[in-house]
Amino acid sequence: MSLVPARILIVMGVASSGKSVVGKSIARRLHAPFLDGDAYHPSSNKDKMRAGVALTDDDRWQWLSTLATALRDAAEGKGVAIGACSALKRSYRDHLVREAGEPILFVFLDGTEEVIAARMATRVHEYMPLTLLASQFATLEVPGPNENAIAIPVTLTVEQIADRAVRAVPHLKAFKRKQ
Repeated sequence: MSLVPARILIVMGVASSGKSVVGKSIARRLHAPFLDGDAYHPSSNKDKMRAGVALTDDDRWQWLSTLATALRDAAEGKGVAIGACSALKRSYRDHLVREAGEPILFVFLDGTEEVIAARMATRVHEYMPLTLLASQFATLEVPGPNENAIAIPVTLTVEQIADRAVRAVPHLKAFKRKQ
């Protein structure tokens, strides 16, 4: 399937795959606002994760709706918006698209549990302990060929990943951006 042009890109993957740093790099290249999905979690979700409790689907729906609306609003203002969100299940990605009311290109940061665990062990996250990594991989549904998604290996540099993502959206250069 060929990619559907989108003005919203979401960098997705498990915890510590590099979603935020890659998303910021893509946003700089496209002169786009960057929205980190973590900032849209309600405090109850953050408290659960901080306690080492994996979120349920019910915990995620309102968070995903809030993020999708914020991304759509940001894209309205600038013609493009970049987000970072785990979006681990197909149902979550479908929900984000429905709530945004327009196509979204998902940039899947693809890495093994071993590579991600090594990264996670070297950083401190506000509320995502290493103990939740296995639940992230258990939940992950890798985007399929019938989804508007590209997979990029996490073993590439941030710059290489961002370059590949930007090359996948040449139509965005045509959007008029407000300065």
